[in-house]
Amino acid sequence: MLDNGGVVVGRAKVTVVGAGNVGASCALWIVAQELADVVLVDIPQMEGPTKGKALDLYECAPIQRFDCTVTGTADYADIAGSDVVVLTAGLPRKEGMSRDDLINTNCAIVKSVSEQIKEHAPDSILIVVSNPLDAMVYTAWKATGFPTQRIIGQAGCLDIGRFKTFIAEETGFSVEDINTLLLGGHGDDMVPLPRFTNIAGIPVTEFMTEERLGELVERAKKGGGEIVGLLGTSAYYAVGAAITQMVEAIIHDKRRILPCAGYCTGQYGIDGLFVGVPCVLGKNGLERILEVSLEPDEARLLTESAAHVQELVDVVQKLDPSLA
Repeated sequence: MLDNGGVVVGRAKVTVVGAGNVGASCALWIVAQELADVVLVDIPQMEGPTKGKALDLYECAPIQRFDCTVTGTADYADIAGSDVVVLTAGLPRKEGMSRDDLINTNCAIVKSVSEQIKEHAPDSILIVVSNPLDAMVYTAWKATGFPTQRIIGQAGCLDIGRFKTFIAEETGFSVEDINTLLLGGHGDDMVPLPRFTNIAGIPVTEFMTEERLGELVERAKKGGGEIVGLLGTSAYYAVGAAITQMVEAIIHDKRRILPCAGYCTGQYGIDGLFVGVPCVLGKNGLERILEVSLEPDEARLLTESAAHVQELVDVVQKLDPSLA
């Protein structure tokens, strides 16, 4: 836990809402890195399995040598005092289902959960993972009333992880030396910036053609669909790792530059929407949004991505006028 000066005063507490594949994977990564005690929450009908997963994970502690506790519950009172809440609740995307198909059901779920978070963990920083991501971040913001720096969406960290993986596989270099940047929404709305991609500072085009790089970009864009096609459901290991990267930056006040869905107030010509942008994450959540100069084509793609986010927000507002 961080005090107001950013000093660590005790082990942090992180709540993960949703004990499905994504939530359980997230909890695993967090305790494996000894970032925080974890509370895993799900609906009352899933209380038994939720407690079972939490206990199973907690029993790994002496084997994997971490001292963090893991608690499973269906009672939101147990999330009190959480520094960070990760919201993974909602229907996963099934094969043949678009992200937009999820909005009707997941809007209601995210609103309900967000109201519980507002009541029981009012000072927490909220990371939203539920799909369709950009619209669900907006829903959580409206339902909690949290200041925008304490509401962040996870999307770009996962997409960048996929893109780096494909570049490493292609070139044979360590993933640790690959740097890149992307903007915009998740999946097809992703706005890659290949000119910012390098390997240990060397432009990636020194190691592959622009055509091949473009193919890897397209694979990263469709990375979620590739997993769904193979697995029959949404990805979860890499999603959990991407969330944990954000949690670590906040808990340890690392001020890392990570691509997240942040609330724009004029940056990149976008105002009043949560859109994927380079964010500085630290103890206060979203510390600032970085603006980089964009080429005309890049700016156009980002504008189109933001327009799609607005369309989803419009659907949310129509479904539930209280979220307008």
